Amino acid sequence: MSTELPPVAPEVLAEAVENLTARLRKKLDDATAGCADTAVHEADGSVTFRFGEDALVTLRPGPAGTVTEAGQATCTCLLAPRCLHRAAALGAAPLADAAPPEPEPAVTAGTEQATAAGAAESAEAGASAEAGSAEPAGPAGPAEPVPALTAAQLGAAAALWHAAAEALAAGVTAGGAVVQAELLRAAHTARLAGLPRAEAAALRVVRGLRAARERRTAHRLGDLTGSFRELLHTAGVLASGAADPALTGTSRRAYAAGGSLQVHGLCREPVLSATGYGGVVTHLLAPDGSRYSISDVRPGGLARARGAGRASVALGGATLDHAGLARGGLRIVGATVSAEGRLGAGRGVKATPLPGAPWTDGPAAPLFARPAAEAVAALLADSADAADTETTLIGCDVVVVGPAGDHLLVREALPHAPLLRLLPAHPHPELPHTENLRRIAAYPGLRLRVLGRPDLDRAATLRPVAVGPVPGEPYTLRLPEEWLGRADLGYERLQGEHFPPPDTAAPATGPGPVPAPASDAPDPLADSPLWRVRRLLETGVAGGRRAVAEAARGTAPLAAYGPLRRAGLTGAADLATALAAEADRRPRDAFGRLADPSPDGYAWAWLAAATHLAGAERSLVAASWTATPSGATSAAP
Repeated sequence: MSTELPPVAPEVLAEAVENLTARLRKKLDDATAGCADTAVHEADGSVTFRFGEDALVTLRPGPAGTVTEAGQATCTCLLAPRCLHRAAALGAAPLADAAPPEPEPAVTAGTEQATAAGAAESAEAGASAEAGSAEPAGPAGPAEPVPALTAAQLGAAAALWHAAAEALAAGVTAGGAVVQAELLRAAHTARLAGLPRAEAAALRVVRGLRAARERRTAHRLGDLTGSFRELLHTAGVLASGAADPALTGTSRRAYAAGGSLQVHGLCREPVLSATGYGGVVTHLLAPDGSRYSISDVRPGGLARARGAGRASVALGGATLDHAGLARGGLRIVGATVSAEGRLGAGRGVKATPLPGAPWTDGPAAPLFARPAAEAVAALLADSADAADTETTLIGCDVVVVGPAGDHLLVREALPHAPLLRLLPAHPHPELPHTENLRRIAAYPGLRLRVLGRPDLDRAATLRPVAVGPVPGEPYTLRLPEEWLGRADLGYERLQGEHFPPPDTAAPATGPGPVPAPASDAPDPLADSPLWRVRRLLETGVAGGRRAVAEAARGTAPLAAYGPLRRAGLTGAADLATALAAEADRRPRDAFGRLADPSPDGYAWAWLAAATHLAGAERSLVAASWTATPSGATSAAP
């Protein structure tokens, strides 16, 4: 698939595949392969594909650059529009977002938009790229009665569950264009029924299947496994009749009147989406500790993500740019705020710049006042949804231990604190996160104040967004005064002058235990035998039901799940065994036909094992933030 081709709306591709005969569907994958290499961009903005002498497919995207209607894709062959050529050309193009991102609504004070918080998870382009930037603004209001799901929503959820179960049973190896089209058709039905979160989950699975089949370097089987878990969970619960607003989601973000606010800049970070969106989000804090953010994310990719750090802030006539706001503040009158803490740019909003405050003073000081383990524990306890944990920044003071593989090992400057891993918040090589961490790693013993986002898929891992010097420490960063005591790792590049000279190096020992060597950093998640369950689930995603069934034959289950039982993980062992047995259960009648061809039983067994594994791994990750490194001994203060 070429990223230069115009994106195609999922429903257009689904309809094109649905119109094919059974014979043509078998040839669709071969016809799509290599199709993008023959694309020709015409002067009028259209894209043409040549199939032999008599077939020419033309894609004419609309004003937004997306093919959103069936009439925008034509073919000159006799079978058009029910031809293989047209479906292959549409399948070679990238998938468009479910709903094209719109500018933030011009909300006047007291006006509420009829949308919801599920948009943060809907499209990978704008919504999911910005999802990491929004945080709850404060306690929610009184709970309203949850409306029951309509018959259309129940039917759409059931259809999406069936399509997801079929795709899971097929796996990547058999999850070609036809299987993907069935998912897209079910996703479009869910969108029309008002289930945007389910639709977004289905689109993530389709994109993951495409990436896996095309063997893209950015593809990770673990990510596709998580996407399948999210899709099956959402569709299954909705199909059962549960009307939780968190599961139905929303197509746009709601903005309500927020009154008068005073916010201070915390930091800024670039936003970069895999589907071509880029920009910046600036995190803000109110004096009472409430968290807000202002974002500017639009099409433009890496170039815009790099340049948006100094773009003007479009809020109430403020004269600041994002660089100035990250170290300054705003007094806002008539503010409009979304449920996630996003500040809207309404016509009635007025903003006045305020002087900035360093991390040591003002609302940012409490972020560094408690251990990171307590902050993570509170985050896990307060977040009912795993997505909520990906949007919160925590702070801590650390001592640099040294590099270890692809990450930097640090230790919190507290007695008996565990080793923490620092990973780049954005690993793109054109962004300075990785380079800045590499420079920091060259100064063992450096005292550092870190503000970052905990990665709850890895043991004791923090993805730093900004760093600063530790007050009162001689061996710490020496930043320019105009930086106001912090450096945004996504926009500023640390140089040699920002580090202390060698003669001020701190002693090897400090408060708390002596850090373990970098190669001996404990990792309870990697050391756990749960990897056996994870491998079984990923085997099912890659090879389908047939690959999992191989694990049910012979003595393999006894050898594979014995270590789980010996480690006390009997629940994981039982669910993995049940999954393998269900995958191999294919009853047939007297004529050799499948007596129960439905994949529902297999999908439920897979989902049960995947949900249990996610919970068990989350528990191990939470424990890793409080565990003292093995073999560490206390050092004299």
